[in-house]
Amino acid sequence: MIADQKVVSLNYTVKDTEGQVVDSSEGAAPLVYLHGQGNIIPGLEAALVGKAPGEEFDVTVEPADAYGEYNEEILQVVPRKVFEGIESIETGMVFTAQAQNGPVQLTVAKVDGDDITVDPNHPLSGKILHFSGSVIEVREATEEELSHGHVHGEGGHQHEEQAAS
Repeated sequence: MIADQKVVSLNYTVKDTEGQVVDSSEGAAPLVYLHGQGNIIPGLEAALVGKAPGEEFDVTVEPADAYGEYNEEILQVVPRKVFEGIESIETGMVFTAQAQNGPVQLTVAKVDGDDITVDPNHPLSGKILHFSGSVIEVREATEEELSHGHVHGEGGHQHEEQAAS
């Protein structure tokens, strides 16, 4: 059964409140993650506890337990020169910027002459998400997976030394 420190494989589909598919493992490899390490959103992780292989799930997750509430206060206006080498900047374009805590995805929210408003909110922030799917496998994590906090091997993280061998 799904519990902390177990490696879990799932097939899933995520829809928004309008019923639009946001993400899915259909036609792709299942999601494989280490439970209890914050590798998936908290609301889904909590709802999966105790499920066994073969069980289906149908979970609605509020923004606070998914990608957070939308925060308009973190939008920033930056000068066009920050986008050096990019001729045309349009609303909806997505860029990756380096921040103190690593890379951040920014969406262009508004273009007003040389003032570009960027939005660092996660694209799914403020959204209620509906997850459905099934548990494929639950197994014990290896010592290495536990020490690294994520799954290794097929469906998981590949370290360069592992990938090279």
